[in-house]
Amino acid sequence: MSSSELQAKKKPSWLKVKFPSHQNFFSVANLLKRGELHTICQSAKCPNISECWTHRTATFLILGDTCTRNCAFCAVKKGIPSPPSEDEASRVAEAALILGLRYVVITSVTRDDLPDGGASCFAETIKIVRKKIDAVKVEVLIPDFKGSDEALMTVIAAQPDILNHNVEVPVSLYPAIKRPKENYKVTLKVLKRAKEFGAITKSGMMIGLGETNKDILQTFSDLRRASCNLLTIGQYLQPTNNNAHVTKYYTPLEFEQLKKIALDFGFEGVEAGPLVRSSYRAHRMYNTFVEKRAN
Repeated sequence: MSSSELQAKKKPSWLKVKFPSHQNFFSVANLLKRGELHTICQSAKCPNISECWTHRTATFLILGDTCTRNCAFCAVKKGIPSPPSEDEASRVAEAALILGLRYVVITSVTRDDLPDGGASCFAETIKIVRKKIDAVKVEVLIPDFKGSDEALMTVIAAQPDILNHNVEVPVSLYPAIKRPKENYKVTLKVLKRAKEFGAITKSGMMIGLGETNKDILQTFSDLRRASCNLLTIGQYLQPTNNNAHVTKYYTPLEFEQLKKIALDFGFEGVEAGPLVRSSYRAHRMYNTFVEKRAN
């Protein structure tokens, strides 16, 4: 067994998370079940699910739970999805209201089978959530819509407070996660066009899949050239035996160093840490960003 394989099998202490035990966790689980709603927390096997649900927050996964793509890092179910549900947006809004959310994060599976990639469903969900909850803030984490400006504009016209689209990994690792390299250019185009359309943009990347320091810095540079405002950096964790393997566990200190470097590149906000994910404590990142801009 190589040293990297041995390292990948032994999770360090800083990646330990608490087992769910608080009543709030089970209350959220029951609410989502009753509403027949999906979350990325469950579908992607997020390590923060216990913390987030205990604090009565969750990231809603719309357009079903089945993705039309087959990325090697992701635990979300792949296959042929069902048609979108006509009342899903209303069920999301109702759940968000019951949870008392003032900051709602909405993402989706990728739906290459739909003419607009599901953009109209994002727009409808934003609209209904805003109608249901006064003064709510909404962040969306969107797929690439195959680079369609029309689909992207459909979402932005609904005025999300943050538009997030993840680069995921450096371009050199796209083949390793079963993504065509050209998709990297599509991601940068989505972020750049979103900025041109007036959105505040955010992206996220995982590390620990075999990237080099040069790869990471190049990704920072590419995202900044696309005028991306906010960035999250987290440790890749292999969700199932069928997914790509971890090659390195970065230390908390290394994440702090990467955060400083990213800020030096010009990002207006950076969250970096072993358990950081795209929507982890997203409301705090947004509030900090708004406060900095106000000063």
